[in-house]
Amino acid sequence: MLQANDIEHRFYFLERAVRLAAQAASAEPVLPRELRDCIERMDKQADHAREILQSADELRIRRLIRDMDLLAEKAKRVCTFIPTLSAQIKGAVTHMHSQMQELKRDIGM
Repeated sequence: MLQANDIEHRFYFLERAVRLAAQAASAEPVLPRELRDCIERMDKQADHAREILQSADELRIRRLIRDMDLLAEKAKRVCTFIPTLSAQIKGAVTHMHSQMQELKRDIGM
């Protein structure tokens, strides 16, 4: 597993991508509830992540990352199957998903 500083640094990029997806979701007038829920839950997870990362509890960190990964996968899947979504929301979700994948790769999950 990466050092705590490296995890926090990588997580910063994921957190930024989650915030961008949340902003894009807010700007989207008609967004499927399932997608809105995924993004809102990711945003809440990101809010609690700093506390979990600072705890240095590897089990809690891995659980956080696993839970966030499931949400990112679900959001990406919804975007794939709904062609009427805007390019902005699709791009934001794709970016969030890719940042999640990079974090997972970097910590060896």
